[in-house]
Amino acid sequence: MGSRGARVRNPVSGSDAEAQRRANADAPKVEHLLRRISHLFIPHRPALVLTMALVLVGAGLTVIPPLLTQKAFDLGLFPASGGPNVPLLFELVLLMIAVWVVSALLGVWQTYLTASVGNKVMGAMRVDLFRHLQAMELGFFTRTKTGIIQSRLANDVGGVASVLSNTVSSVLGNTVTVIAAFVAMLLLSWQLTIVSLILLPAIAFAQRRVGQVRARIATKTQESLSDMTAITQETLSVSGILLAKSFGRQGSETERYAAENRNQIMLQVRQAMSGQGFFAFVQIFLSIVPAVVYLISAYLIVGGADITAGTIVAFTTVQARLLWPLLGLMRVALDLQTSGALFARIFEYFDLVPAIRDRPGAVVLSPDDRLGSVEFRDVEFSYPGQSERGGSTLRDVSFAVEPGQHIAFVGPSGAGKTTISYLIPRFYDVTGGSIRFAGHDVRDIAQESLLDSIGIVSQETYLFHATIRENLRYAKPNATDEEIRRAARMANIADTIESFPDGYDTVVGERGYRLSGGEKQRIAIARVILKDPAVLVLDEATSALDSLSERAVQEALDEASVGRTTIAIAHRLSTVVDADVIHVVEGGRIVESGRAADLLDLDGPFARLAARQP
Repeated sequence: MGSRGARVRNPVSGSDAEAQRRANADAPKVEHLLRRISHLFIPHRPALVLTMALVLVGAGLTVIPPLLTQKAFDLGLFPASGGPNVPLLFELVLLMIAVWVVSALLGVWQTYLTASVGNKVMGAMRVDLFRHLQAMELGFFTRTKTGIIQSRLANDVGGVASVLSNTVSSVLGNTVTVIAAFVAMLLLSWQLTIVSLILLPAIAFAQRRVGQVRARIATKTQESLSDMTAITQETLSVSGILLAKSFGRQGSETERYAAENRNQIMLQVRQAMSGQGFFAFVQIFLSIVPAVVYLISAYLIVGGADITAGTIVAFTTVQARLLWPLLGLMRVALDLQTSGALFARIFEYFDLVPAIRDRPGAVVLSPDDRLGSVEFRDVEFSYPGQSERGGSTLRDVSFAVEPGQHIAFVGPSGAGKTTISYLIPRFYDVTGGSIRFAGHDVRDIAQESLLDSIGIVSQETYLFHATIRENLRYAKPNATDEEIRRAARMANIADTIESFPDGYDTVVGERGYRLSGGEKQRIAIARVILKDPAVLVLDEATSALDSLSERAVQEALDEASVGRTTIAIAHRLSTVVDADVIHVVEGGRIVESGRAADLLDLDGPFARLAARQP
């Protein structure tokens, strides 16, 4: 098999994992973070404007009851003229009840709007991130653990849900409430207002410091969640569980997960406890201030200040309308600092630039262009980081394939055969030379158009955990049942499928594990036939099969190759003896080319390969 790049080290290696964790201890730095977060809400401006209007009205209404309370005390319960003024008191109480009812109804409406907008923004962000990741080059996925990608989509985006849903309304509502309450307090007593607010600057400074600590812990917590998701994805997949059972490593895998789980628990506890001392102090302060107001009021009254009982009751009520929303603003500020780390991790992925992109004015192949001619011109290729080590995978590779021709590449493992198959559909870009498809440089062809013209059958067949019909329709979503059956017949798998109790509605299991290797390969071939590509790339499609399955699959491949340009990467030479041209690859170069019989007569590399095979 061809070189697939540098081997990936064990992701649970102690030193590597610790180095990775230290490297990710701080959130990635993203410029204009707040501006980018605010841009997420632009499509929802009408709902946001309505939400803000409701917040403003609701916040303003919350200050009215304390002022009515003052009137109730001073004019209703204890008027200067004598006994209680019951009619006026009745009117004031009804007005207070009406204000609270309206405020509550507005609050329900506001909650619906904020939840709707927040979840829509979060959902759009998740889909946009998924779409962006779909556009990333193959190399990104070979160097990034799937579990970490899943964690960014699920844990990181989900972690900012409450901020997206509640931040706008909370900040706006609390700010308006604080301003209105502050004005009302000044109107009631400027002296008591000073007493109530004297320690707030120190509290605000302490809040900023706590927020920085919480942001760092949040980043580490998300990194730990990423590691746990990666472990789950690796070890609880069918392949992972088979490997663990085969080597008796269930215990060590459980301990690996348990170790990361202990780390996660520690971080969650730290995150939950960070700032609790600060908030305890703030709550004590907020609880003590009303009592201090009573004491200061006594001194002010003794000193001749015009402070009535109604003023004191109204002031302490308004004071709660100011201090508790202030506490809410502090909590929101902490949440923003914490979520800022998560947003930075999300936008870090958004800022990744795909290495393989369409050029401006990229060519869209017409049906006449899709004739299947392929040409390599002095191609050089090195996997990322390989050239720095002085190595390369392909060197000076040149060949041409005419439409309808069948060529094959053979050679020892690691020679570069599979890499050639990766370069044709532009999974990677060449580092030197050029590849032409239908007369165009592949870098000048729109990727979607190029991939529409190429069908690939690899050794590692992938089937979704779905029905056979759904797996086949992946190649052509609008395929009719007759087209599906025809493709299955051409792939020599129709009789097998129809022998199943559920036929084409048989669920194949994760990665097709409910089917044999030969059955999976023939379904994969049927899927390619249904796509009907101009060029068929076969990457060692039979190397992992027994001789009986190989014969059935090879017959299906022969049928699929009729009328198409076929490029086969072969391990067993018996599968390519009928190829029009065989290229022998060694050390990243084509060292020999010709038909099988001619190459055997040369007694060169091909003959030596043939001699080593039964």
